[in-house]
Amino acid sequence: MSLSKAEWLALEKKVDELRNLTLDTTYWAGSGHIGGGMSVLDIMTVCYYKYMNIKVDDPQWADRDRFILSKGHAAVAYAPVLCDLGFNDKEMLKTFNLSGSKMGMHLDSNKVVGADASTGSLGHGLSIAVGTALAARVTGKDYMTFCVLGDGECDEGSNWEAAMTAAHYKVTNLISFVDRNKCMIDGRTEDVKNLEPFCDKWTAFGFIVKEIDGNNIKELCEAIDFAYENHKNGGTQPVMIVCNTLKGCGIDFIEDDYTWHYGAFDDDRYERGKKALAETYKKRVARAEKEGA
Repeated sequence: MSLSKAEWLALEKKVDELRNLTLDTTYWAGSGHIGGGMSVLDIMTVCYYKYMNIKVDDPQWADRDRFILSKGHAAVAYAPVLCDLGFNDKEMLKTFNLSGSKMGMHLDSNKVVGADASTGSLGHGLSIAVGTALAARVTGKDYMTFCVLGDGECDEGSNWEAAMTAAHYKVTNLISFVDRNKCMIDGRTEDVKNLEPFCDKWTAFGFIVKEIDGNNIKELCEAIDFAYENHKNGGTQPVMIVCNTLKGCGIDFIEDDYTWHYGAFDDDRYERGKKALAETYKKRVARAEKEGA
C-alpha cells in the first residue's frame, strides 16, 4: 500500500493523539512504563490504523489479523490504542493499574477487549505469534500476525527458539518488529548484555531483516509493504523489522534515558510533557509535508 501525503499526515495526527493519551494515562495512574510505550507507538499506530484487518464490533472475528505485544509492559500505550479504536471505553484509562481496574500494568486478554494475548512475561510473545501464524496455515485462514518485541527481551533464549521455528516453517504470514530503543530497565542494552551485531543475528536465524527508523511513519510503511509482498509473492523467509527508536519518543526530557523505563509525572512534568509533544508534532508534520508525495 503506497503512503500518500494525506494518509501520512492523518497517521501523524493519530500517533500524536495516542502519545497525549498515553501521557494522560500515565498521569492518571500515578506512574507507568511510559518510556517504552512512547517508543513503540508509531509501530502500533501504523499496524492498527493502516494495515490490520479487524472488526471492532466483532473482536473475536476468526479472520481478524492478530497483534501480539510481546513487550507487554508497554500496555500504558497499548491500552489507549485499544480504547481509541473503540474496543474499550476510554473512561477505563482513568483507572489504569489502579485497584479493581480491568486495565492492569500488563493487559489481560480475558479482561481487555481487543488484546489477542496476555503478555508481560518477556520473551514469550514471538513464540505465541509463530503459533497464531501457523494456526492460520493449518485452518486455511489468510490473516496476518504482527508481533512487537522489545530489544531488552531479546536477551531471552525463548525468542531465538521461536525464530528458528519461524524460519524452519517459512512463516511469512508473520511480520515481526523489534522496538530497538537500546534501553532496558537496568541500563543501556549494550551495557547490560551486548546484542550486537543484532541484525546479523536475525539474518543468521533465517529472517529477511529490514533496519529502519522506527519513529518514522514512512519507513515503517515501506518495511511493512515489503513484508506483505514477500508473503504474497511466495517468499520463504519471515521478515524482521528492526526499528531504531527513541525511548520516551516525543517528550524531549525523557528521550533516550533508560531511567524512564518506568516513571511518574507530577503536575509540572505533565505540563512540560504536553508542551514537548506539541513541539514534536509540529516537527513531524513539517517532515511529512516536505517528504510526502
